[in-house]
Amino acid sequence: MSELSQSFGDQPVSPEERTRRIRHLFGRVASRYDLMNDLMSLGIHRLWKRGLRWAVNPKAGQRIVDLAGGTGDVARLVAGSDRTVIVCDPSWQMMNVGRSRRHMRKGIAWLAGTGESIPLADASVDTVAIAFGIRNVTHMEAALREVLRILKPGGRFLCLEFSRAAAPIRPAYELFSATVIPRLGRLIARDPEAYHYLVESIRRFPDQQALKRILEQSGFVDVRYRNFSFGIACLHMGSRPVKPSDA
Repeated sequence: MSELSQSFGDQPVSPEERTRRIRHLFGRVASRYDLMNDLMSLGIHRLWKRGLRWAVNPKAGQRIVDLAGGTGDVARLVAGSDRTVIVCDPSWQMMNVGRSRRHMRKGIAWLAGTGESIPLADASVDTVAIAFGIRNVTHMEAALREVLRILKPGGRFLCLEFSRAAAPIRPAYELFSATVIPRLGRLIARDPEAYHYLVESIRRFPDQQALKRILEQSGFVDVRYRNFSFGIACLHMGSRPVKPSDA
Protein backbone atom coordinates (compact mmCIF):
# COMPACT_ATOMS: atom_id res chain seq x y z
CA MET A 1 0.00 0.00 0.00
CA SER A 2 2.99 2.31 0.33
CA GLU A 3 2.95 2.90 -3.43
CA LEU A 4 -0.55 4.32 -3.15
CA SER A 5 0.09 6.41 -0.08
CA GLN A 6 3.45 7.85 -1.15
CA SER A 7 2.59 9.04 -4.67
CA PHE A 8 0.44 11.55 -6.51
CA GLY A 9 0.13 10.29 -10.04
CA ASP A 10 3.72 9.34 -10.83
CA GLN A 11 5.26 11.85 -8.41
CA PRO A 12 6.62 10.68 -5.02
CA VAL A 13 5.14 12.86 -2.26
CA SER A 14 4.52 12.63 1.47
CA PRO A 15 1.15 11.24 2.63
CA GLU A 16 0.14 14.67 3.89
CA GLU A 17 0.97 16.29 0.56
CA ARG A 18 -0.90 13.59 -1.33
CA THR A 19 -4.01 14.20 0.78
CA ARG A 20 -3.77 17.96 0.21
CA ARG A 21 -3.32 17.61 -3.54
CA ILE A 22 -6.20 15.17 -3.96
CA ARG A 23 -8.57 17.38 -1.99
CA HIS A 24 -7.52 20.41 -4.04
CA LEU A 25 -7.89 18.41 -7.27
CA PHE A 26 -11.48 17.40 -6.62
CA GLY A 27 -12.35 20.91 -5.55
CA ARG A 28 -11.09 22.19 -8.91
CA VAL A 29 -13.01 19.73 -11.08
CA ALA A 30 -16.20 19.38 -8.98
CA SER A 31 -18.53 21.18 -11.40
CA ARG A 32 -17.38 19.07 -14.38
CA TYR A 33 -16.58 15.79 -12.67
CA ASP A 34 -19.76 13.89 -13.58
CA LEU A 35 -19.62 15.08 -17.20
CA MET A 36 -16.04 13.87 -17.42
CA ASN A 37 -17.03 10.48 -16.01
CA ASP A 38 -19.67 10.16 -18.72
CA LEU A 39 -17.18 11.03 -21.44
CA MET A 40 -14.30 8.93 -20.10
CA SER A 41 -16.45 5.80 -19.71
CA LEU A 42 -18.85 6.48 -22.60
CA GLY A 43 -21.58 6.53 -19.97
CA ILE A 44 -20.88 2.96 -18.87
CA HIS A 45 -20.00 4.05 -15.31
CA ARG A 46 -23.74 4.59 -14.77
CA LEU A 47 -24.40 0.92 -15.56
CA TRP A 48 -21.62 -0.11 -13.18
CA LYS A 49 -23.18 2.02 -10.44
CA ARG A 50 -26.56 0.44 -11.09
CA GLY A 51 -24.87 -2.91 -10.61
CA LEU A 52 -23.57 -1.62 -7.29
CA ARG A 53 -27.06 -0.48 -6.36
CA TRP A 54 -28.53 -3.93 -6.95
CA ALA A 55 -25.75 -5.49 -4.89
CA VAL A 56 -26.46 -3.04 -2.03
CA ASN A 57 -30.12 -4.15 -2.15
CA PRO A 58 -31.29 -1.43 0.27
CA LYS A 59 -34.02 -2.30 2.73
CA ALA A 60 -36.40 -0.43 4.99
CA GLY A 61 -34.85 0.86 8.19
CA GLN A 62 -31.27 0.51 7.03
CA ARG A 63 -28.55 3.10 7.46
CA ILE A 64 -26.33 3.24 4.38
CA VAL A 65 -23.16 5.27 3.84
CA ASP A 66 -22.00 6.37 0.40
CA LEU A 67 -18.33 6.80 1.30
CA ALA A 68 -16.28 9.21 -0.82
CA GLY A 69 -19.69 9.85 -2.35
CA GLY A 70 -18.83 13.14 -4.04
CA THR A 71 -21.91 14.44 -5.86
CA GLY A 72 -24.07 11.59 -4.55
CA ASP A 73 -24.55 9.44 -7.65
CA VAL A 74 -24.68 6.23 -5.62
CA ALA A 75 -26.65 7.79 -2.76
CA ARG A 76 -29.36 8.84 -5.22
CA LEU A 77 -29.69 5.26 -6.46
CA VAL A 78 -30.02 3.68 -3.00
CA ALA A 79 -32.03 6.43 -1.28
CA GLY A 80 -35.62 5.92 -0.19
CA SER A 81 -38.12 7.35 2.26
CA ASP A 82 -37.87 4.29 4.51
CA ARG A 83 -34.08 4.34 5.03
CA THR A 84 -31.23 6.70 5.92
CA VAL A 85 -28.55 7.40 3.32
CA ILE A 86 -25.45 9.45 4.15
CA VAL A 87 -22.93 10.85 1.68
CA CYS A 88 -19.55 11.15 3.40
CA ASP A 89 -16.84 12.97 1.45
CA PRO A 90 -13.94 15.32 2.29
CA SER A 91 -14.86 17.76 -0.51
CA TRP A 92 -17.66 20.20 0.20
CA GLN A 93 -17.31 21.43 -3.38
CA MET A 94 -18.25 18.02 -4.72
CA MET A 95 -21.11 17.56 -2.26
CA ASN A 96 -22.48 21.04 -2.96
CA VAL A 97 -22.70 20.18 -6.66
CA GLY A 98 -24.83 17.16 -5.75
CA ARG A 99 -27.00 19.02 -3.27
CA SER A 100 -27.82 21.68 -5.84
CA ARG A 101 -29.37 19.24 -8.32
CA ARG A 102 -33.14 19.16 -8.51
CA HIS A 103 -33.30 15.44 -9.23
CA MET A 104 -31.40 14.60 -6.03
CA ARG A 105 -33.75 12.75 -3.73
CA LYS A 106 -34.72 14.20 -0.39
CA GLY A 107 -33.63 12.32 2.67
CA ILE A 108 -29.95 12.20 1.80
CA ALA A 109 -27.63 13.56 4.50
CA TRP A 110 -24.27 15.12 3.62
CA LEU A 111 -21.34 14.68 5.96
CA ALA A 112 -17.77 15.96 5.69
CA GLY A 113 -15.28 13.23 6.47
CA THR A 114 -12.41 11.20 5.07
CA GLY A 115 -12.15 7.46 4.63
CA GLU A 116 -9.57 7.36 7.40
CA SER A 117 -11.78 9.32 9.81
CA ILE A 118 -15.52 8.74 9.37
CA PRO A 119 -17.53 10.83 11.86
CA LEU A 120 -20.03 8.10 12.75
CA ALA A 121 -20.45 5.92 15.81
CA ASP A 122 -19.16 2.37 16.18
CA ALA A 123 -21.43 -0.36 14.78
CA SER A 124 -24.01 2.15 13.58
CA VAL A 125 -24.24 1.38 9.83
CA ASP A 126 -25.77 -1.52 7.90
CA THR A 127 -23.96 -0.98 4.60
CA VAL A 128 -20.99 1.05 3.37
CA ALA A 129 -20.64 1.52 -0.39
CA ILE A 130 -17.78 3.27 -2.14
CA ALA A 131 -17.60 3.87 -5.89
CA PHE A 132 -14.28 4.87 -7.47
CA GLY A 133 -13.07 6.40 -4.23
CA ILE A 134 -10.96 3.84 -2.37
CA ARG A 135 -7.90 4.49 -4.54
CA ASN A 136 -8.01 8.17 -3.53
CA VAL A 137 -7.61 7.56 0.20
CA THR A 138 -4.07 8.07 1.44
CA HIS A 139 -4.02 5.22 3.97
CA MET A 140 -6.16 2.35 2.71
CA GLU A 141 -5.58 0.17 5.76
CA ALA A 142 -6.85 2.93 8.05
CA ALA A 143 -9.89 3.51 5.83
CA LEU A 144 -10.78 -0.18 5.87
CA ARG A 145 -10.44 -0.25 9.66
CA GLU A 146 -12.85 2.70 9.83
CA VAL A 147 -15.35 0.91 7.60
CA LEU A 148 -15.22 -2.14 9.87
CA ARG A 149 -15.59 0.08 12.92
CA ILE A 150 -18.80 1.78 11.79
CA LEU A 151 -20.39 -1.37 10.33
CA LYS A 152 -22.72 -3.41 12.49
CA PRO A 153 -21.71 -7.06 12.94
CA GLY A 154 -22.74 -8.72 9.70
CA GLY A 155 -22.87 -5.35 7.94
CA ARG A 156 -21.72 -5.25 4.34
CA PHE A 157 -18.98 -3.35 2.49
CA LEU A 158 -19.22 -2.90 -1.28
CA CYS A 159 -16.34 -1.39 -3.23
CA LEU A 160 -16.69 -0.53 -6.91
CA GLU A 161 -13.37 0.42 -8.45
CA PHE A 162 -11.37 0.35 -11.66
CA SER A 163 -9.36 -2.84 -11.91
CA ARG A 164 -7.27 -4.92 -14.30
CA ALA A 165 -8.89 -5.37 -17.70
CA ALA A 166 -8.89 -8.79 -19.35
CA ALA A 167 -5.85 -9.50 -21.50
CA PRO A 168 -7.57 -9.27 -24.93
CA ILE A 169 -8.76 -5.71 -24.38
CA ARG A 170 -5.97 -4.49 -22.07
CA PRO A 171 -3.71 -2.87 -24.72
CA ALA A 172 -6.55 -0.86 -26.26
CA TYR A 173 -7.90 0.16 -22.85
CA GLU A 174 -4.48 1.27 -21.59
CA LEU A 175 -3.88 3.27 -24.78
CA PHE A 176 -7.27 4.98 -24.38
CA SER A 177 -6.51 5.76 -20.74
CA ALA A 178 -3.06 7.16 -21.45
CA THR A 179 -4.00 9.32 -24.44
CA VAL A 180 -7.70 10.12 -24.63
CA ILE A 181 -8.56 10.71 -20.97
CA PRO A 182 -5.90 13.42 -20.34
CA ARG A 183 -6.98 15.17 -23.55
CA LEU A 184 -10.59 15.13 -22.42
CA GLY A 185 -9.40 16.56 -19.11
CA ARG A 186 -7.70 19.39 -20.98
CA LEU A 187 -10.67 20.15 -23.26
CA ILE A 188 -13.66 19.60 -20.96
CA ALA A 189 -12.45 19.97 -17.39
CA ARG A 190 -9.59 22.29 -18.36
CA ASP A 191 -7.43 20.38 -15.91
CA PRO A 192 -5.20 17.77 -17.59
CA GLU A 193 -3.12 17.32 -14.43
CA ALA A 194 -6.17 16.06 -12.58
CA TYR A 195 -6.92 13.44 -15.18
CA HIS A 196 -3.29 12.42 -15.50
CA TYR A 197 -3.46 11.68 -11.77
CA LEU A 198 -6.67 9.67 -12.22
CA VAL A 199 -5.09 7.54 -14.96
CA GLU A 200 -1.98 6.91 -12.86
CA SER A 201 -4.03 6.07 -9.78
CA ILE A 202 -5.93 3.45 -11.79
CA ARG A 203 -2.72 1.98 -13.18
CA ARG A 204 -1.17 1.63 -9.71
CA PHE A 205 -4.25 0.22 -7.98
CA PRO A 206 -4.27 -3.44 -6.85
CA ASP A 207 -5.92 -5.89 -9.24
CA GLN A 208 -8.93 -8.05 -8.40
CA GLN A 209 -7.16 -10.81 -6.48
CA ALA A 210 -4.82 -8.42 -4.68
CA LEU A 211 -7.69 -6.26 -3.43
CA LYS A 212 -9.57 -9.38 -2.31
CA ARG A 213 -6.54 -10.38 -0.21
CA ILE A 214 -6.27 -6.87 1.24
CA LEU A 215 -9.91 -6.96 2.33
CA GLU A 216 -9.49 -10.38 3.91
CA GLN A 217 -6.30 -9.34 5.70
CA SER A 218 -8.11 -6.25 6.99
CA GLY A 219 -10.73 -8.43 8.69
CA PHE A 220 -13.60 -8.72 6.21
CA VAL A 221 -15.21 -12.11 5.68
CA ASP A 222 -17.12 -13.68 2.79
CA VAL A 223 -15.09 -11.55 0.38
CA ARG A 224 -15.86 -12.02 -3.29
CA TYR A 225 -15.87 -9.94 -6.43
CA ARG A 226 -17.64 -9.47 -9.73
CA ASN A 227 -16.05 -8.02 -12.85
CA PHE A 228 -17.80 -5.45 -15.01
CA SER A 229 -16.93 -4.80 -18.66
CA PHE A 230 -14.22 -7.46 -18.87
CA GLY A 231 -12.54 -6.32 -15.67
CA ILE A 232 -12.26 -2.62 -16.47
CA ALA A 233 -14.23 -2.16 -13.26
CA CYS A 234 -14.78 -4.61 -10.42
CA LEU A 235 -17.18 -4.81 -7.50
CA HIS A 236 -15.73 -6.32 -4.31
CA MET A 237 -18.08 -7.35 -1.50
CA GLY A 238 -17.33 -8.34 2.08
CA SER A 239 -18.86 -8.29 5.56
CA ARG A 240 -17.90 -7.46 9.11
CA PRO A 241 -17.61 -10.73 11.07
CA VAL A 242 -20.27 -11.69 13.59
CA LYS A 243 -18.67 -12.85 16.84
CA PRO A 244 -20.44 -14.92 19.51
CA SER A 245 -20.45 -11.85 21.77
CA ASP A 246 -22.41 -9.96 19.09
CA ALA A 247 -25.30 -12.44 19.15
